[in-house]
Amino acid sequence: MSAVKGSHANLDDYRITSAVEIQALLKQLLESNTLVTLSGPQGANHTTLLLTVDASRGVVCFSAEADDPSLTSLLESDEVVATAYLDSIKVQFDIEGLVLVHGGRHSALNAEYPKTVYRFQRRDAFRVKPFSSHSPQAQFRHPGMPDMPLTLRILDVSLGGMALFLPESIPMIEAGSKIGRCIVDLDGDTRIEAGMAIHHVTVLHPEYHGARLGCEFFGMDGGTMRTLQHYINQTQKRRSALSSDKT
Repeated sequence: MSAVKGSHANLDDYRITSAVEIQALLKQLLESNTLVTLSGPQGANHTTLLLTVDASRGVVCFSAEADDPSLTSLLESDEVVATAYLDSIKVQFDIEGLVLVHGGRHSALNAEYPKTVYRFQRRDAFRVKPFSSHSPQAQFRHPGMPDMPLTLRILDVSLGGMALFLPESIPMIEAGSKIGRCIVDLDGDTRIEAGMAIHHVTVLHPEYHGARLGCEFFGMDGGTMRTLQHYINQTQKRRSALSSDKT
């Protein structure tokens, strides 16, 4: 995986290595026809479905659109990550040995059966407010004005995304906008890069002079996700400790 700071964080609470549990999760993804996103470190992603889960052969098989240009980048990468949602749970695992298989008029993607799966509860359960003393901020270019670099304050962050404060002095960013590269500085030890989609724009009370942008991350590799999870865990623990000290 990529050498991202904090990528070796301990995530034993979320790691599944039991063959029975992995089989159950993959079977649930298969039988529910749940969409799975395959993502690479350069932002390439391909939305697919599980077609086959074969533990005895050590293979999982995904549907494939052979003419999708993102597939070339994914097939050349050794850092592909699969992400899917089962109700309120995020399921994620690394993809090894990804190959495109042609069969008649249809194509498929074969990969090695995962030995480890991460099972994360979805966004809101892990949403934390960064400590303002660390000046948490996101840097990217305005999607409607590419020549305008922006540095916005992070209001809160989760595994799935974050909320940003957009001052009224900056041209509005429309819901539905996508940013291919965003640098997220959470503290001195946690800096990640990800793609970002703006899902919600909420104009705040006039006294705040700005709007709240609800953003969703995309294109994060496994190392980046683990770094973010570690930061959220540590922030939760620190806030809990501070609350205990006050009581």
